[in-house]
Amino acid sequence: MNRTALLLPTCVAACLAASAANAQAVDRGDRPILSMAGSLKPGEYVWAPELSPEGPALLVVNLETQRAVLFRNGVPIAASTVSTGTEGHETPTGVFTILQKRKEHYSNRYNNAPMPNMQRLTWDGIALHAGKLPGYPASHGCIRLPMAFSALLFDATQLGMTVVITSIPSLPLGSAAPQIAVPATSTDEQPLADAPFDWHPERAPEGLVSVVVSVADQHAIVLRGGVEIGSAPVRALRPVDSGTAYMLRAWDNTGRHWLKVKFAGPGDSMEVSMDEAGQFDVPSGFRRAISDVLQLGSVIIVTPESLTAGGSGSPLRVIEDEDSSEAQDQAGGE
Repeated sequence: MNRTALLLPTCVAACLAASAANAQAVDRGDRPILSMAGSLKPGEYVWAPELSPEGPALLVVNLETQRAVLFRNGVPIAASTVSTGTEGHETPTGVFTILQKRKEHYSNRYNNAPMPNMQRLTWDGIALHAGKLPGYPASHGCIRLPMAFSALLFDATQLGMTVVITSIPSLPLGSAAPQIAVPATSTDEQPLADAPFDWHPERAPEGLVSVVVSVADQHAIVLRGGVEIGSAPVRALRPVDSGTAYMLRAWDNTGRHWLKVKFAGPGDSMEVSMDEAGQFDVPSGFRRAISDVLQLGSVIIVTPESLTAGGSGSPLRVIEDEDSSEAQDQAGGE
């Protein structure tokens, strides 16, 4: 091994130490988390778990703004600056789940580089972890976080939690759920009402539920704890040109209440259509099955992109449930 390779882990450790020294928690006062996120400087973060002390969480990472926002029960409770993949090592966009958590971890791809508070999103090397934050994308694909924030986030998450990575700025809005998540109505008489579907909840009896709907594939999959438990054909009843995430934040005698995060392009309207709940035709039995497994923190992702290779453009990465020992042994990272 040459001298450069021997020195690299020491250099990386020094960078981490410098990053930790520069990391700073910003006092929130009475300011909303989302209004603070855009003004954070590299290495800064805000952490306010008291805004929603308990419940399931959703992390949204934005490659364009180099920010991450943590929601719990649909309430934003934290935001941080990040550093994602540089050109040639881009961080993939898509819907992921936390596959593995290790407080102390070292890369087997990049000279044993330390990756503190590692939370794995893919078995081929994409993870959340502490690292240097220069104010722009600088990693080999991982999502670097301030050291202190990475430790707080590590303790606040669980295996199977959904992480959405997008490259378009997004804003949260209150909304109804899309048709796929609401109880059966008269729209069940549409052509797909009696179509066959797969449903195997026994594959994962427990865990957070994520539903991913691909308009390009005309297909939906349901995952619980990162394991696919169902799938069905889906037909969009009107054009879908941007991705949207819905998170179930409350459930009372007036119905279910959702947080909407729309991945809208510049100039796109952020208004919520009153008939948003009627945008999909799905098998009625599949809709009821989803309704039965929803819980606070459940997430529905609607995307115009394909979920499989062979479609137009690059497929959107979707939650991986690969758990082979070989995959885990070879899994690297930054």
